[in-house]
Amino acid sequence: MGLATGSSSRPELAAALHRLRSTLARAKAELELAQADGETPLKDRLLGDLSEALQLLGQVEAAALSIVSVLVLDDDERLGELTARGLRRMGYDAEAASRLRALKPGEVVVLDLGLTGSLTAADHVTLRSVRPIVVTGSADPHSRAMAEDLGATDYLVKPVELEDLAKAISRHKAAARP
Repeated sequence: MGLATGSSSRPELAAALHRLRSTLARAKAELELAQADGETPLKDRLLGDLSEALQLLGQVEAAALSIVSVLVLDDDERLGELTARGLRRMGYDAEAASRLRALKPGEVVVLDLGLTGSLTAADHVTLRSVRPIVVTGSADPHSRAMAEDLGATDYLVKPVELEDLAKAISRHKAAARP
């Protein structure tokens, strides 16, 4: 269910694979140079290269397998993690957080309106650009207006069933396709 049905972009996949190969080749070269010089390789540089390679591998997997990445933002950390865990069991690449972080390309944001008071102006701009799926404990007109202001693609009232959230994520991804 977490797998999108749309086709991935071949140029994006090819570019990500090229960057992955380059990053791994750079790490290999660092190790070979250190070995030839009889030195210990620079751990920080190698850790950076491996972190970058893992990130690129995730992008390749997402493009090749059409895995949907979801960031669950909730002011209740436990509830956010339970939601993310349930989405992971459904095949999504889901992570929970209580603060907005840099988003992965194409990542879907599930936002609890309880966090809007702690968002910066830049966070609001980011959320408007990705059009989050809003989940909230209230269905009052003010909450709906806040969701509308953020350009929310869906408005779900807690408690939210995972199947309903998965359907909202599918609608969101379908609406985002060109």
